[in-house]
Amino acid sequence: MPVALLLAALLAGCASHGVFQPRPVLSQRGTVGDGDLSVAESALAAGDAELAATLFERALKADPRSLPAQVGLGDAMYQTGELARAGVLYAQAAAAAPDDPRAQLGLARVALRERHLDDALARYAKLNAARPDNIAAAAGLGTVLDLLGRHDDAQRVYRAALARHPDAHALKTDLGLSLVLANRAREGANVLLDIAGLPNAPAQAREDLALAYGMLGNDDAAKRILVHDLPAASAEDNLRFYRNVRARRAAGAGGGGAPGPAGAAGATNAANVANAAAGPTMTTAANAPRAEHAAAAPQAPYAGRAIADAGLAPVRVEVVK
Repeated sequence: MPVALLLAALLAGCASHGVFQPRPVLSQRGTVGDGDLSVAESALAAGDAELAATLFERALKADPRSLPAQVGLGDAMYQTGELARAGVLYAQAAAAAPDDPRAQLGLARVALRERHLDDALARYAKLNAARPDNIAAAAGLGTVLDLLGRHDDAQRVYRAALARHPDAHALKTDLGLSLVLANRAREGANVLLDIAGLPNAPAQAREDLALAYGMLGNDDAAKRILVHDLPAASAEDNLRFYRNVRARRAAGAGGGGAPGPAGAAGATNAANVANAAAGPTMTTAANAPRAEHAAAAPQAPYAGRAIADAGLAPVRVEVVK
């Protein structure tokens, strides 16, 4: 299992730029607090979790049985890192509406973020089986499988979801990263090329493609991609990290064991590991939560400072042959 002991690290960018992209839950029209719910949903979608939490609290006080307010407040608490309270809110919502996927997805994400992988796997697997069209369920299931080192199983999940939603670029990015984690960097790079060259490509896709090139030893191509989002000095830090991981993989292959994380400790961020599992309870088909997956990737230094800019020219990269 390649880099098995590095599965607790990640590319920090997934936890710091645009990972919360919630699709607002549907408000129950005709109930007290509709105005607060509407504004709260907009605030959460815009990333203002504190304002959203205040408004969801107000709506929940006005109507304690409001499922959108309860799940929305859970999402806001989750986004701010208050996992215990988020879990309680999701559990209450799930008890009130067992068939509603929003609360179930919330519980699965809390389990994933807390690294209760067996619980997360069971929840995501059940959701994915019951709702095969739900991108969030597929993305979460793939993430857990990758964290468990079951990359082939994860890739089957991503491919099945992509067959239903071929325009879900985040899922394709997840697939590419999973291939890189499985020591199939060449295949992963070719998958990621389809996304990274788009005018509106997310920075995470470019970071993952740079990682793939780095694992292939093509530092020049990796650097051209990294400087699209990072200062030159930070790009060099990432390149050094790629070389470190390559060396550890080579040492592991030569010695019959998997490389451990000790030498890369300076490049890891334990707080971001927890944050990487974070994702909204609902997503659109074209924009699944990227952060559901990247928890499995080796983390390059300063990747979290990368900021996607849709106005920049697309990265020009070549197909890996």
